[in-house]
Amino acid sequence: MARLARRVQVENDYGEIMHYERHTGGGLVSPHARVPESVPVGSGTYVEKGAVVGHGSLLGEGSWIDRDVTLGRDVRIGDNVRISPETRVGDRARVGSGARVGRRVLVEPGAVVPPDEIVPDDATVRRRGGVRSGYDVAA
Repeated sequence: MARLARRVQVENDYGEIMHYERHTGGGLVSPHARVPESVPVGSGTYVEKGAVVGHGSLLGEGSWIDRDVTLGRDVRIGDNVRISPETRVGDRARVGSGARVGRRVLVEPGAVVPPDEIVPDDATVRRRGGVRSGYDVAA
């Protein structure tokens, strides 16, 4: 079996060469992001420059955590999720598979973004009524 390279270079859509390091779980993490080694980053997932991921979190496969995103502790990100730049996801929050979260969004601690949901830019995803069963978006 061939050994996978620990350091990887990828050309983006603009012809720029981006550098990544293969992480626990097979995903690719920018050397300018902070992701604990104990956090699995699913295969095909990219974590961009300036992103910070808290301990106990889990990142699914095929997702994209864009630049300057902050994920709190014990956050669960499903498969094929897109989290846009400058978004903050609070501790113990969940983002379902296929969801798209816009720029500068605040996902409050314990809130849930359902699978395949599209959250617009500059919104706040709230924990509804003290339970994690839904959300309200307040732009």
